[in-house]
Amino acid sequence: MQRRRVRPRRVTVMRLLLTIAVGTVFLVALLAVQVSPSSSYSSSSSPGAYKLPKRHEIGYGSWRSEHKWVQEAVPPQLSKASAAHHQWDSTSQETTEEFEKLWKPPSDRGFVPCTKPSSSYSSPGESRGYLLVSTNGGLNQMRAGISDMVAVVRIINATLVIPKLDKSSFWQDSSNFSDVFDEDHFIHSLANDVKIVKKLPKELAASTKIVKYFKSWSGVEYYQDEISRLWNDNKVIRAAKSDSRLANNNLSSEIQKLRCRVFYESLRFAPSIEALGKLLVERMRSYGPFIALHLRFEKDMLAFSGCTYGLSPHEANELTKIRENTPHWKVKDIDPMQQRSKGHCPLTPKEVGIFLSALGYPSSTPIYIAAGDIYGGDSHMADLQSRFPILMSKEKLASAEELDPFRPYASQMAALDYIVSVESDVFVSSYLGNMARAVEGHRRFLGHRKTITPDRKSLVHLIDKIDRGSLKEGKKLSNMILEAHKGRQGSPRKRKGPISGTRGKERFRSEEAFYENPLPDCLCRSESDDTTGHHHLVTT
Repeated sequence: MQRRRVRPRRVTVMRLLLTIAVGTVFLVALLAVQVSPSSSYSSSSSPGAYKLPKRHEIGYGSWRSEHKWVQEAVPPQLSKASAAHHQWDSTSQETTEEFEKLWKPPSDRGFVPCTKPSSSYSSPGESRGYLLVSTNGGLNQMRAGISDMVAVVRIINATLVIPKLDKSSFWQDSSNFSDVFDEDHFIHSLANDVKIVKKLPKELAASTKIVKYFKSWSGVEYYQDEISRLWNDNKVIRAAKSDSRLANNNLSSEIQKLRCRVFYESLRFAPSIEALGKLLVERMRSYGPFIALHLRFEKDMLAFSGCTYGLSPHEANELTKIRENTPHWKVKDIDPMQQRSKGHCPLTPKEVGIFLSALGYPSSTPIYIAAGDIYGGDSHMADLQSRFPILMSKEKLASAEELDPFRPYASQMAALDYIVSVESDVFVSSYLGNMARAVEGHRRFLGHRKTITPDRKSLVHLIDKIDRGSLKEGKKLSNMILEAHKGRQGSPRKRKGPISGTRGKERFRSEEAFYENPLPDCLCRSESDDTTGHHHLVTT
């Protein structure tokens, strides 16, 4: 049986139809790509799958509908100047020297952490009772208080119940300990130091608990003599406050090292916070070396300090009312100009901009704003943003989906800022509060990373001259500010003692905070033995 031949004409028609079909499929696929909605974020993507938008894309897409400065990405002018991001040319000696002057950390002079206990350090003995701790203040005030309380528990040989975080402060944060910190790591890492339990045993849950306000800045003798006796008649004691319960200085080496182990190592943030914090650091690093700026120009700080410079009369009145209506803020009548002239006010965004420009940082410098809502928003950020367009924040670097689980909780949001601040190339604080002190101390502990502490008193004096027209921004101002801040870059130094002439509580209050500078207690000098090549630690 012979096969029928396919006619040439029919073959041509079939080829034509096949070509049309393939072309149609390709055209449909191309149109689908063009019209499908695109976004930097996918609702189903994990944080690790996030791709940082290019600099010219920032400010558009999913961020377009946001209206607050902290929720915007980067101002529109950045898209026009995206190529202006400074590319440092390592072949130029002059450029390399300039780069090192701005970003190179100070010499650590061989200081390294030395927090391990001595060979005579013993495991915790039989517990005499349970200590409940009610922390107070914001994130870093609570962290310092918890670290102090672990040391107290060691001194009095008690068992620590996982502390209760402050839920009644200005921030009204409902977070529990495990929401902010890695609870299991906290317990296990301190197992050789103190006994810690998550809750009281059932038989003691309903027992009478006495409340005790431990004296501020107390030494070991106070706890060994006065507080230890309380366990003769009580199984459970509640410490009503946790902050500043231990002296900064004149404690045993073992207790001081324990405080450092708790603060810098055991109080690790919860895994979810750590993960997003590290992601923010990675995204910030994609812009090159960056400054983390703790801009304490927030409503609570301005109201508490009475600092109203640069604010409108309406804003000043609002802050005064907040201070008057906050019972535990004891000082109500404050002279704002006197506060500022003494250097007691946080620098304004405008003042920070002048300061950073005078230090030599170019307008292309990426800056991470470590703060909550800036008081007045755009109206007060405009001057800083005009000088440094690449102003970033956690709200800009993270998607709404990534940030939403943390957004209602001030402590968790502050923890994200803390992580980025510790890991930044340069840290600058506009005010020396609990956050700034904690970050500075942590950066010292990790190798004396560059930390610039503004001399606010001298700065506002110079800025007032600029406002009066008797001084102009330029080389003269820059030289004056650079000279005044040569010794304020975070290089190693021993912790400062009390201010001469102060007495009583004021004497202890005037000391440099322990967690602000752990030298000499928790940092030792590593020196090389020329004959053996071995390293050994030398305490100072």
